[in-house]
Amino acid sequence: MSIIKHKDQRVGVFIDTQNLYHSAKNLYRANVNFGQVVKDAVDGRALIRAVAYVITTESGEEKAFFEALAKAGIETKTKDLIVFGSGAKKADWDVGLAVDAIKLAPKLDAVIIVSGDGDFVPLVEYLKTNEGCQVEVIAFGKSTSQKLREATDDFIDLDENPRKYLLGRGR
Repeated sequence: MSIIKHKDQRVGVFIDTQNLYHSAKNLYRANVNFGQVVKDAVDGRALIRAVAYVITTESGEEKAFFEALAKAGIETKTKDLIVFGSGAKKADWDVGLAVDAIKLAPKLDAVIIVSGDGDFVPLVEYLKTNEGCQVEVIAFGKSTSQKLREATDDFIDLDENPRKYLLGRGR
């Protein structure tokens, strides 16, 4: 894939926090260093916005995580975890992330989606075709949809150097 990266390129980073969190837990039993992920995704370009879409729990245990994101210059958008009477849980930010990426696209040259979720393929195609944005994806390759990899202009595989992007145990 041949993409353009230059210091004046306006970049927006949209982070599917749950996707990366679960990938890191399942693959490496570690947490993600989101600050490093964003730094490498932006790659010296002009960062316009970095937004992490996160789920809050009743216990509030994620407060320190939110503070770490803010310290790294990452805005957070939160949604409460929904627990149904049956005990089933729902926590999904895909539509919110997609709507924000579409709304910000006219102000961006490159949209970076931090997720391996194949549900974002239509978003990638829309941004490329209708908004003229370069669309990049950064995620753990072992848990990334092949269709998403094929749709994007560039794919950065965090599995190529996992220690750089992990906190805690890791391999």
